[in-house]
Amino acid sequence: MGHFEELSQAVIAGQASKVVELTKAALQSGVEPLAIINDGLIAGMNVVGKHFKEGDMFVPEVLMSARAMGSGVELIKPHLSDGEVPNKGTIILGTVKGDLHDIGKNLVGMMLESSGYKVIDVGVDTAPEEFIAAIKEHEAQVLGLSALLTTTMLSMKETIEALKADGLRDNVKVVVGGAPISQSFSDEIGADGFAPDAASAAELVGKLLA
Repeated sequence: MGHFEELSQAVIAGQASKVVELTKAALQSGVEPLAIINDGLIAGMNVVGKHFKEGDMFVPEVLMSARAMGSGVELIKPHLSDGEVPNKGTIILGTVKGDLHDIGKNLVGMMLESSGYKVIDVGVDTAPEEFIAAIKEHEAQVLGLSALLTTTMLSMKETIEALKADGLRDNVKVVVGGAPISQSFSDEIGADGFAPDAASAAELVGKLLA
């Protein structure tokens, strides 16, 4: 069917108005709402993720694609019954205390949402106890921590220590990311995994929850 392909292309090109137009047309012609999400919108975002990983697309373009995809999903949501909305797991996402960077975190959130996870973004400059409160409130399976400053990297360790102290550490997978973060730092602070970029973060979460 041609319109899935066209819809994917519009997502890849970051054309939100075209995505809206094509999504409306598909809904009107009776295409399954879930198929529009999976075969059109998410299929396009998967290509974007690949391009981003290979360095053929950059953050501003990825953000435009994610926004375009989001505008399609918003239109479809009212047409889905509750059971149909995919939720492969709940993830709390935030930038650690003392750090105000959010572009990387937002990208990770978009990639995870487009892969079918429920993402609760607690924002930037988040203290360990705020992460813990969010995990309890939303019964999350994964905690994603972001830091862009070398000075705030240690807040990740403090957050993991706080999870242990609260007895939550065994129930939650902790993934970390951000420019100064490496696999060895992730191992050192006892995280479950490290992702160098947003596309890898979504893959990593999939592996950890499998």
